[in-house]
This record gives sequence, structure tokens and C-alpha cells, in this order.
Amino acid sequence: MQIQDLPYPDPGVPDARSGPRFLWWLFRNQLGGQLKSLAWGLLHFASVSALPFCVGLAIQAVVDRSGSRLALAGGVMVLCCVGNALGDTFLHRAAVTNWITAAARVQQLLARKTALLGSALTRRVAAGEVVAVSTGDVEKIGWFVEAVSRFTAAALTIVLVCVALVVYQPALGVVVLVGLPVLALAVLPLLPRATRRADVQRDKAGRATELASDTVAGLRVLRGIGGEELFLDRYRDASQEVRHAAVRSARMWSLISAIQVLLPGLLLIAVVWHGVHLAREGRIDVGELVTVYSSVMILTYPLRHFEEIAMAYSFSRPSAKRAARVLSLERTTDTEGSRAAEIPTGDLYDPATGLLAPAGRFTAVVCGDPDAAGRLAERLGGHPSEEGTSALLGGVPLDELPLKSARTAVLVQDKDPVLLSGTLRELLDVPASGAVGAEDALSAAQCGDVLTALAQGSVGADDAMDARITERGRSLSGGQRQRLALARSLITDPEALVLDEPTSAVDSHTEARIAEGVRALRAGRTTVVFTSSPLLLDRADRIVFLHDGEVAAVGAHRELLHTEPRYRAVVTRETDEETAASPDAVPAGGKPAKPLADDGRAEGRDGSLSDDDVLHRLEEIEETA
Repeated sequence: MQIQDLPYPDPGVPDARSGPRFLWWLFRNQLGGQLKSLAWGLLHFASVSALPFCVGLAIQAVVDRSGSRLALAGGVMVLCCVGNALGDTFLHRAAVTNWITAAARVQQLLARKTALLGSALTRRVAAGEVVAVSTGDVEKIGWFVEAVSRFTAAALTIVLVCVALVVYQPALGVVVLVGLPVLALAVLPLLPRATRRADVQRDKAGRATELASDTVAGLRVLRGIGGEELFLDRYRDASQEVRHAAVRSARMWSLISAIQVLLPGLLLIAVVWHGVHLAREGRIDVGELVTVYSSVMILTYPLRHFEEIAMAYSFSRPSAKRAARVLSLERTTDTEGSRAAEIPTGDLYDPATGLLAPAGRFTAVVCGDPDAAGRLAERLGGHPSEEGTSALLGGVPLDELPLKSARTAVLVQDKDPVLLSGTLRELLDVPASGAVGAEDALSAAQCGDVLTALAQGSVGADDAMDARITERGRSLSGGQRQRLALARSLITDPEALVLDEPTSAVDSHTEARIAEGVRALRAGRTTVVFTSSPLLLDRADRIVFLHDGEVAAVGAHRELLHTEPRYRAVVTRETDEETAASPDAVPAGGKPAKPLADDGRAEGRDGSLSDDDVLHRLEEIEETA
């Protein structure tokens, strides 16, 4: 795989049982690139390590006044230089390719897992951790996967040079053969402590990233309640902890680097002292002494890769562990399904609660528990993240369909939809039936003022569709983001559309117009809206009230206000005490709790609102809208 061939057609199925297993899986899946890097690395290191032999041969030729051997040494040196240049160039090319392709594979795996889990991902893993894995961690993972082949080439070169020195000059070669393993293994006792400190640094950095992500995401709210400085102070404290942990980790790695410099120096001193003694006794030639000395000096270069691989592994291991944790998350159902890919039609039904949304109707669902409503909305989309009974569309269990087919049949927009950065045209370029155009969807979602604001805020955008949207739409208000997300959902025109609180951030006038627009645009299509807004409820064909996880009442909005006190309490925001104290509270049988006065309103001794009072106020709101 080359960089220009990215992305991978299929990144594969990772071994996410642990961090080391995941690293090994990545290495095995780019074995061809690793072998290329190993081959070029051997050429590079061998060429560099052969230079001392050339230098020693040349010096000895000068001492012996042998022109032929001097020419031979010069020719071999030229070959070594050419091999060094080629090996270094293509080793760097292969190493960077391995690094980038490994990081790209991890990012593709994370993107696929994110798309598979959907909103369930952030309920099981902190959003900041996902951000940390997909940004900084992929770089560290790619570094280790790439460094393995270079380290292997360096280790093989050291072994070959040691064997060559023993054959070339046994008296000094034995000293080198004994000393080099000591150099390579001397830092091993320090590596566990260095790894632990690196792990602490990574954990603190991850927590700081999570805190920063959460702070930025809620910055608008924090400014509104005056909590911005409080969270900034928390982030400052977290960043200082990261700095202190980084300094402690750097001290340990500095000590390891110092040892890697000190011990080779001591070995050089030992070789020179012993070599001079041997030369004075006439047991070795001057050229041989220079060769061995230069070889030991050159070998400090491949020895540095022992430190690098240790550092790369200690930094990548916690990163791989976090990545494996995210990639190991699975849905409770088989996303491939047991049925053929099809798009069923008919009524949308949830056996767990008894909720029925007739085909082609606008059904509103009122649930006093927002979390329960969110779980039900996810279940209606098929393949939920939690175990439970599958929802049915036209009698077909959605969990038995492939995930893609289930999502095509039923689109669920949660209460906090995400807007990706880019132009508005790109935002609305989603898979769709083609029956609903962008203009109609934007009109139904009442996005006229949003288009104007985007056009005014984008320099050089003559068409509002070419206006750019910042990351997650942070430059827009909550209501503007909500309306654009609604327009995007309307464009897809699915068989069944499930909206969870789609108008919670807009004013009542806009909400009334959105209710009419969505109702008109989705005429003849199944639409389910989770809401407690009277303006939306009054325009629904059918209302289902859920209580304690089951359907408690079904009917029209005004009918349920009269007959179901629990429904009225949710819609009118009454407290339990107000509902119990209300003299006009309606029992489950639907009979008035007391007679009405002559003016048609129940006599409220404590000033609480009666059913007719509620209806009267709703009518005033509708007339104003």
C-alpha cells in the first residue's frame, strides 16, 4: 500500500483484545512495507558500518605503501557511499510510508467504528478519549509500527559487525562482542519506570483533552451562567499536571539517553586502551586498530535505535490500548442481519412499550423521561446499543436487517445532532430518495434567516449554499443548528423519520411554522416526533403518551389534556404537588373531578389552571404564531 492509494478499500478486522495484540496486527497487515523497510535499512546500516573497514584498509595500504590496496579501498568506499545514499533515501521513504499508512488504517477503523455505533459511542467512551485516540494516539501507534523494521535492521547489522570484527581481529573483536550487548541491555532496568511515567503523562493528557473538549462544547452555556473562568481554572490545573508529568517522563528519558552516550564512550576507551597495548606488542597493525575503533564509533548510530524502539513502544502501548478499547466496542445485535437487504414499509411498532406509529401518519410521542425517550428513539432505528426487543417496521424486525438497510428505512435524529464543517451544500449532500429538494427542506425547517446569516458571515459566498459552516456549527445558535439538522433529515426522505425534540431550541413562533412545514412536507410518510411542545402536539395526527416505559394513553392533544392528568402534567410542566392539588384534576376514567361553573371553567380555589384555561392559553399562542 502506497500513500497515494489511501484510503484502504477495507482496513480489515482488527485484533482489539489488547494494545500489544493490536500493534502486532497492524505490523502483520503491512508486512510488505515492513520487509521493504528492513531491506533498505540493512543496506543503509551495512554501508555505514563497512566504512571503517575501508578506512582501516586505506590506512594500512598507506603504511605498507601499496597503491593497489589503496585503490581497492577507495573503490569499496565509493560503493559504501552509494549504498549509504540509496539505503538512507529509500529507508526514509519506506519508513514514512509505513508510518502514514498505519496511522491511516487506525483512523479508518475508528471512523468505521464511530459510524457503526453512532450516538451510542459517546455513552460508552468519553468524547475526549475518542478525540485523543483519533488525533495524537494514531501518530504514536504509527511511529512504533514503522520503527520495528528499522530496529530489526539495526540489530541485525550490529550482530553482523560483531561477527565480522571477531573474524577480522579476534583480540579486539571479543571486547566489542562482549561490550555491545551490555550497551544494548544496560537501559532495560530503567525502561519500566520510564514506561510508567509515560503512561501517567498520557493519562493526564487524555483527561486534559476531555476537559478541553467538554469546555469548548459547552462554552456558550458556560458564558451564559458565568462559569467560564471556573472551567478555565480547571483546565489550567489539568494542563499543569500534564506539564509536571511530562517533565518527570523527560527526565527519565534524558537519563536513558545519557547512558546511551556514556557507555559507548567507555567502550571506545576500553577498545583504544587495549588496542594500543596490542599494537605496541606488535600483535595488530595500525590499520586494524583504526578499523575496530571506527567500527565501535559507527555502531553507536544503530545502537540509538534500541533507545528509540523502547521509547516508541512505551509511548504507543497506552495509545494502542485506548484504540483497542474503542475498537472492541460492539453493538448487541449482528449488524450484518439475518435477512436480505430490503426496505420494508408499513407501521412502525415497538413491542417493548407498545408504541405504534401508523404508516403515513404524523405521530407525536410524549415521555416524561428524556433518557427513556432517547433509548426508545434509538431502538426505533434498529440495532440499538443496548439489549432489548427489536422494533418492527411493517412486521419486519429491524435488528434482522443489515444495519445499512435499517438506517435507510428508519432515520433517527437525536436531540443533539452534529453539523460537520464545510459548506451548506456539502452538509445537505446526503443519501436521499430525491423526492425532497434542498429548497423545500430548508423552507419546511424555517431556515430562511439561517441562510441570510450564513451568507453575511461568509466572505466571497454569493450563494448561501456555498457559505461555510464552522466545526460543529459553533458559529450558529442552538436553534439555527437544530433547524439545519432538521432540514438535512428531511432531505433524506426515509420511509420512517424519527425526530427527538427537533424544536427544543427555537422560539414558539418559529416552532409553529416548523410544525406546519414538517407536517406538509412529510404528508403520506411515517413521522414520529418525541416532544412535549403543545404547538407540535396540537398538529400531530396521533399522540402516544408513555408512562413508566409503557403506552399509557393514545389520542388527540386536546382530548388527552382533558382525560389524562399525567399527560397534562408533562405538557404544561406541572409539578406533582400542583397536579395533586389541582381541583380539576381528571381521574383515569376521564370524568371531571368537580362540576364546572357557569362560564365553562372549573372553579379553582387555589388559582391552578383548569383544562379550559390550558386550552385557552394554547389558542392564544397559536393565534399569535
